Amino acid sequence: MTYAAYIFDLDGTLLNTLPDLVRLTNMVLEKCGWPQRTQDEILSYVGNGGYMLLKRAAPDQASEAEIEAAFAEWQRLYPTHGHAFTKPYDGIPEVLAQLKAQGAKLGVLSNKFDEAAQEVIARHFPDVFDVVRGECAEIPRKPDPRGLQRMMNQLEVLPQQVAYVGDSGTDMKVAVAAGAFPVGVSWGYRPVAELKEAGAAVVIDSPQGLTVL
Repeated sequence: MTYAAYIFDLDGTLLNTLPDLVRLTNMVLEKCGWPQRTQDEILSYVGNGGYMLLKRAAPDQASEAEIEAAFAEWQRLYPTHGHAFTKPYDGIPEVLAQLKAQGAKLGVLSNKFDEAAQEVIARHFPDVFDVVRGECAEIPRKPDPRGLQRMMNQLEVLPQQVAYVGDSGTDMKVAVAAGAFPVGVSWGYRPVAELKEAGAAVVIDSPQGLTVL
């Protein structure tokens, strides 16, 4: 089966951002006077955007105002400290080039805040994607399908022509809700069982699997 468009999650799907997420999150926690978190703890917090990451990492007694302030600091520090160890997963650049050469439209829809999503994609995948969006006022956090529906309209494709590729249950749920073909990846941050439970039609073990859907 061939798709007219492939839309991707970002963290844990295209890029291994976990080392920088751990480093940056602990920098903010330290600035707030809060306990540090382990990599495994932070891994369990990712998938619903930076604000939810900070909310889950913060102490139980932290107020909403304190969490909002911590997230603002996280956003402020991201351009300087959010990229040092981030890199594409093996095979991703080559497969993106192959899909693009075949005429597929490519997009990124992330729960990362929009400014950071734009910056990290421009840094690692310049001139590859047709549209990139993160969470912002007009793009609600996944699994709300409106952001994906909006992107499909921008790319001028029908839902049945789209494969949405991600590493979490949230990604599979947004694909199902928007009528796209839900493709899970096994190399990301969440277990395969979560992907299947959330509706993954297929789970691939390498990026090259996208070329044979």
